[in-house]
Amino acid sequence: MSIQNSNLTDIDEIFRLYKIATDFQKSKFFVHWPEFKRELIETEIRENRQWKMVIDGRIACIWATTFNDPQIWGERDRDPALYIHRIATNPDFRGNNFVARIVEWAEQYARENDRSYIRMDTIGENRGLIEHYQKCGFEYLGYHKLDSIEGLPDHYALADACLFEIKLL
Repeated sequence: MSIQNSNLTDIDEIFRLYKIATDFQKSKFFVHWPEFKRELIETEIRENRQWKMVIDGRIACIWATTFNDPQIWGERDRDPALYIHRIATNPDFRGNNFVARIVEWAEQYARENDRSYIRMDTIGENRGLIEHYQKCGFEYLGYHKLDSIEGLPDHYALADACLFEIKLL
């Protein structure tokens, strides 16, 4: 298993995994991911913010990162944090607790980049996901109504954000 930056040749697989994740969300929940713009993913790849976990030469999981997220985190965005977005798992690799592995990676990556927090958000009340993130070490900070969703993906308009963080010691 290795974690590495995604590249432009991965983009079709990234969108395939997003579609699978979105279809699953639609089958279970009111809130689901919209179709993300190709330009967004291409920009993340060029900026080395789109990641992949590779097992036996196949992409097992993807996610994106950023060091700033002011629309979601408001005043807390002043803290030096690593923000994780859009974790999507290849269904052939489900059940491997990749969030816990991403957290292990993120702790090291955050420290290497002088970050004091690892943060994530999810939209809507998905109790199972909230509990899963807590089991992976995140503190659940509760619901947060966003002041502005301009420029954010469409699903942020559907419900409040649930905020999570790990404070690095």
